[in-house]
Amino acid sequence: MKKYNDFRVCSVGRTLEVLGDKWIFLILREAFFGETHFDGFAKSLGIATNVLSDRLRWLVQNGVMKKEKDANDGRRACYRLTRKGLDIYAITLTLMQWGDRWLAGDDGPPLTLTHKTCGNTLTPVVCCEACGKPVLAREVSWQPGPGAKEKKRGEKIKE
Repeated sequence: MKKYNDFRVCSVGRTLEVLGDKWIFLILREAFFGETHFDGFAKSLGIATNVLSDRLRWLVQNGVMKKEKDANDGRRACYRLTRKGLDIYAITLTLMQWGDRWLAGDDGPPLTLTHKTCGNTLTPVVCCEACGKPVLAREVSWQPGPGAKEKKRGEKIKE
């Protein structure tokens, strides 16, 4: 897969190295809906089996999913989200919300979410942990963190 970290070390680039493929997110979407079997992913997505096999292997190699024997049928494998994989849910909700706002059209969003804890319709919002207010792009500043690496102009970063 393509390397996005050649010029600036950042968590966005690192994340895209693992998740930067449409099939990856569609497989994860189905996993969040409860799918665990190869044939179920293939049927739901209409994906070529070689592509599905490659992406599932990639997700397992990167610790996003784990492959295990099906408890009901030891001849079959199950793919389950790991804790690392479950943490992708917030990203998925944010992508869905953006698509609902900008791509849904006149019919509205294709899916409505309900927060089981309170029973209300869920509209995901990224909020500041400290103050609880929504985070907006123009209200955030940044500075290099402890994991930032320096490079000279035109030099690629070697990791």
